[in-house]
Amino acid sequence: MSRFWSTAVHELEPYVAGEQPKIPGLVKLNTNENPFGPSPHVLEAIAAASGDRLRLYPDPSSSRLRETLAVNFGLDAEQVFVGNGSDEVLAFTFAALLKHNKPLLYPDITYSFYKTYARLFEITVEEVPVDEGMRIRIGDYDRPCGAVIIANPNAPTGIALPLSEIEALVAAHPDQVVVIDEAYVDFGGETAASLIPRYENLLVVHTFSKSRSLAGLRVGFALGQRPLIEALERIKDSFNSYPLDTLAQAAATAAVEDKSWFEQTRNQIIANRDMVTAELQARGFEVLPSSANFVFARHPAHQGADLARGLRERAVLVRHFGKPRISDFLRVTIGTTEECHQFLTAIDQII
Repeated sequence: MSRFWSTAVHELEPYVAGEQPKIPGLVKLNTNENPFGPSPHVLEAIAAASGDRLRLYPDPSSSRLRETLAVNFGLDAEQVFVGNGSDEVLAFTFAALLKHNKPLLYPDITYSFYKTYARLFEITVEEVPVDEGMRIRIGDYDRPCGAVIIANPNAPTGIALPLSEIEALVAAHPDQVVVIDEAYVDFGGETAASLIPRYENLLVVHTFSKSRSLAGLRVGFALGQRPLIEALERIKDSFNSYPLDTLAQAAATAAVEDKSWFEQTRNQIIANRDMVTAELQARGFEVLPSSANFVFARHPAHQGADLARGLRERAVLVRHFGKPRISDFLRVTIGTTEECHQFLTAIDQII
């Protein structure tokens, strides 16, 4: 606390990011990073973009990256916005599109940054409970609101809604912006990007941190009809005209273009996820059906905090949320096959 802090700072409860410890031999399964690394073409693109070009400002519009993403999703470049990680894209979205007289709706169990942004931008919210199976029920959002945001697949549960239900949600709110945060969609969900030409109120947000292995470069993007994208651009250009540096733009473009690497590594993560799910279930765990690069699981005979502590003592780091309804769950990132087996070995030693 300080007398120099503004009222807004005093009242904030900042988002707590996943731990990034420096522990030798650690099996790090706590922040949903991709275990396979970026495409070799990404590293080549970074090298090519280095040197004398770094003395110049980057392209403020990230034109080549936006054009590449537009082709990938069957849209126009003017329907693409890019930013410094999807967290920045989401922050601009909250500021530009989600603050209205009526409350913003989002699930009670979801990405906890939503609550932080709502407080930062002084947005009234209503949390909509997920059901006993931790599933989002679209019908529960049939109420007066200013806007809606949901993660699909949801985090930290990993459960995905089919595209038909996403479209029903968007169609039910023609006068409100509906944001679909698709950070994990590449691991088994259905993207809502195909709905954008038909719905002016839909914004879809993606990240390069998960399926593209670029968490360290911070690249995210949003897709939507031009008026929504323009709103994000107006916020960006009032905050930072150069959110993506030269190296990040080059790397992200190469990552989108290398579809073979993307599919190969994505498919391996899905296979490892299915293996971990089956192995945990064989050990008595309840594992929620995941369409993400992690699983969300609990054991009826062990508290989540105890399991997380026991795993850490064995140099395996997972994410535990000490929050109502989910305090006994662990969120376990899917790593390499070897890392997954090390995790399961440590679980066997505990239970």
